[in-house]
Amino acid sequence: MNKPWLDTYGDSIPATIDADIYPSVTALFQRAVSDYGDLPAFECFGQRMTYAQIDRQATAFAAWLQGKLGIRRGDRVALMCPNIFAFPIVMHGIIRAGAAQVNVNPLYTPRELAHQLTDAGAETIVIFGGSTPVLAEIIDQTPVRNVITVDLGDGAGLAIPSPQVDARLDGAVALADALREGADLPFAPVKLKGDDILFFQYTGGTTGLSKGAVLTHRNLVANTEQFKAMLPEAQVPSSEVVVLALPLYHIFGLMMMVAYSALGARMVLIPNPRDMDAFVDAIKDTKFSVLPGVNTLFQALTAHPRASQIDLSNYKVAIGGGAAVIEATSRKWHALTGSHIKEGYGLSETSPVLCLNTMAITDFTGTCGLPVPSTEIRLLDDDGNPVPMGEAGEICARGPQVMRGYWNNDEANSAAFTANRFFRTGDVGVFTPEGFVKIVDRKKDMVIVSGFNVYPNEIEATVTACDGIVECACIGVPDDKTGEALRVYAVRSQDSAPSEQDVIAHCRKHLTGYKVPKQIVFIEALPKSNVGKILRRELRKDA
Repeated sequence: MNKPWLDTYGDSIPATIDADIYPSVTALFQRAVSDYGDLPAFECFGQRMTYAQIDRQATAFAAWLQGKLGIRRGDRVALMCPNIFAFPIVMHGIIRAGAAQVNVNPLYTPRELAHQLTDAGAETIVIFGGSTPVLAEIIDQTPVRNVITVDLGDGAGLAIPSPQVDARLDGAVALADALREGADLPFAPVKLKGDDILFFQYTGGTTGLSKGAVLTHRNLVANTEQFKAMLPEAQVPSSEVVVLALPLYHIFGLMMMVAYSALGARMVLIPNPRDMDAFVDAIKDTKFSVLPGVNTLFQALTAHPRASQIDLSNYKVAIGGGAAVIEATSRKWHALTGSHIKEGYGLSETSPVLCLNTMAITDFTGTCGLPVPSTEIRLLDDDGNPVPMGEAGEICARGPQVMRGYWNNDEANSAAFTANRFFRTGDVGVFTPEGFVKIVDRKKDMVIVSGFNVYPNEIEATVTACDGIVECACIGVPDDKTGEALRVYAVRSQDSAPSEQDVIAHCRKHLTGYKVPKQIVFIEALPKSNVGKILRRELRKDA
């Protein structure tokens, strides 16, 4: 099989990695505790906790789960918590006890939460107090029998005012109490293997109910090693400072935490990245070196009036994923930091990284990088055949980071994998001659105008480059003449007000006729997921 990216690797990137370098994520973290125990692991609310402190608390929680709840290997325990000290403590406690962690968005609606807990068969949930009213609404519709509640300062002993636990959850146990009791209980180590389940990572549910991607310890160990191979310059042991603004219940943020834990990095937890004033305050003096994020986060940060106050003396790289990095945003980031955002690509089902740009790429290229080591990428047509070089096809991937499959969903698994176990991503891409992958769009988001295929990402990048446009989203709407027409929802900047005619005129300069939007709708804000991804499906509903 032709793998043009291997030539581009040269001598700087290994063709393969050892996916079994650690038998489990627990072993990875234990090695970090051994090597970096006295170093700060996490920072939040102006306080730091060392690797050894996190380890002690996690062991106490694991002992409590085993001794009080009888948690054993393979049991599913849900964690519904923002980015606070409790997250890594509880996570390492859950997996140390041998259980699988079900990652849950703290802002889920009752319907979404009921589906996920029931689908995963989770009998135990660790939940932030502010989310307990949602659980109380539906707990009797789920298998949940054990509820452990979290306050903002738990684990670190901080007395921070926190939301009250819903009174309907009678019998819930406070995490602080569980940690205190667990410290006096014996812990029975579980010998974990690479094929043990680590996470249930639920997809966004863009169509119908969300599906639980089953990720193993080996999946995450592999992706950690793949990431390390692609960005060694930003992986100096005990030296990196990483801002974790991405939600840790999201696989991008979660893998970053695992990867940088292995290196003894200091990780700055951001509980609410939407509060940009607090975000800037939290990071401006940390001397961070690595900032993973989504396009909307970088856009908001560059637009903040105090962005210039952020100490960038130790800055190395910003890694963009979750959605396409828009060129206009990357250029603003370059103006602020002196370097472009390094775009990557992946999915919940792939732990998540499949492709990543290296530090050697200094310009904005519009690609999401090279396939990472030990990963095969094929671009297939609708009949499952490889497309010629330079043509667009569905991105299909095989590698040690690809999930085992969806939980209890044979139909979805049959559709998700080819006969030779390549995972069908549902994304359309092309290869450059050098082996870089360029995402054209999601197959389902493609718009057909008068028989021509139009990919919204291209339109959005063009419109965003128009003066006065902060961000936008493009969808297809029914049209009597052309079958579908392009409608763009756009957000204008506060100090500029381009008209619909201005935007269309700009598009006519840069796009062929059938790609020019027929309608521009100005709105105050675009609908977004909690990770910051623009939700085109919500706009389609509105249309």
